[in-house]
Order: sequence, then C-alpha cells, then structure tokens
Amino acid sequence: MIPVKLTSYDIARMIELSAVQAEHTEDHIRSMVKHARKHRCVVVYPLPCWLPLARSLLEGDPDIIMGGAVGFPSGGNTTTIKAAEARELVQLGCGELDVVINIGKLISGKDSEVLDDLRAVVEAADGHPVKVILECHYLTDDQIRKGCNFSIEAGANYVKTGTGWPPTGATLENIALIKSYVGDAIAIKASGGVRGLETMLEMYRRGATRFGVRLDTGVRIIEQVVALPGSAVEVSPLPGNGRAAL
Repeated sequence: MIPVKLTSYDIARMIELSAVQAEHTEDHIRSMVKHARKHRCVVVYPLPCWLPLARSLLEGDPDIIMGGAVGFPSGGNTTTIKAAEARELVQLGCGELDVVINIGKLISGKDSEVLDDLRAVVEAADGHPVKVILECHYLTDDQIRKGCNFSIEAGANYVKTGTGWPPTGATLENIALIKSYVGDAIAIKASGGVRGLETMLEMYRRGATRFGVRLDTGVRIIEQVVALPGSAVEVSPLPGNGRAAL
C-alpha cells in the first residue's frame, strides 16, 4: 500500500493538548495555549474552570478549537448534570466536547441507562462534535465493544480510550480492538499512554486520528517531526484498515 506522508503541520492537526489534571495551574493553561498557537495543534483542553482564560488566550485564532470535558474524570455525574454541563461548555465557547461514559453503570450492565446518558449529552452539545471517553483501563474487551456501540448509537463523533488519569489508557492493542469493532462508523481518539512519535504513528496506522497528550509530549512529538528531513514522516497504512489519509 502507498505510504502516507505526514508533515509536522499534519501531525499537529491531530494533536489535542490537555491540561486536565487536578494540579494544573494558570501557568499550565497559559503555556498550553501558547504552544498550541505556536505549533498549530488542533484542540486545547483545560478543565472547565479555566475555559474563560483559555478563550481569552485563543482570541483571534479560530483555527485552534477549545475543548470541554463533561463528567470528568469519573463519568458518574447524573445525566441532568452532564447535559447541563455540556450546554454550559458550549456557551463558554467550546467547539468540541469529551464526555466520560458512566463507567460504573457500563460495568454493571445498565445498558439503557448508559445509552440514554450519552444521548442526552450529544443532544445538549447542539451539533458540536462529541467524543466518548471509554476509560479502557477499567473495562473488559466486551465492555469496550459495548461502549463503542453505545457511542455510535448516541450519535457521538469519536470514541476515546481514556482520560489520562488511570495508569493506562491508549495501547496499541485497544486501538486495534476498537477499530475492529467500529470500522469507519466512528472516529478514534487515543489518549492516556501516547508518549512519543513512534507510538503515535503506530496508533495512527491502527486507526486513531486524534491524540490527546499533555503539553510536553505534544511539543516533543512535533519537534521530532520538524527535525526530520523535509519536516515530514511517511506512514505505511495497515492493509484493510482504511488508514489511507487524514
């Protein structure tokens, strides 16, 4: 199969910089936005309390999306609260939303409640792209499959591997597993475990098209590509994976 050539700009437009840990401060948010603007990363994700600051720092740069986290990081809020949070985040200027699936109810087999929860958030997002965080670290393969199916049924745009809070999230194995379940029905975001360019490219080959990373990792990945001849890298798609272009 014909290799795909990815420039440093292409790579940046797949990277979502995040500062969503409890200890992240105003300085972290300012640094995240500064580097996103410099390197042209596609999305920045602060915790909700920092959205007004992030919006002010992004003023005049419409190509960088501000993302909002719904039900983060546990997914255990009531559906009413998650829907209200989604509406507020859109009002604050978020162009995309990441919602944590109700992990406990998914594991408990409360299928209809999990699906209704996601549908309420997608509806509240009012047409803005929604990514469903599965938090794969806690799930069996069958529970991951169910989470993928619920995400598709709810009308979400992406399934995402994790919040970045548990010990693991994105692995080569669960990216391939998710791709085998969803095909081209929904896009995949890898988050929680993307530590370098080599891992990112292998996950891309396996089906991921967005990557949630912390600031230092994202900058390092982009700088690695910039340092390559022609500031680009070639990736050979996996046969039958549909990974032929951005």
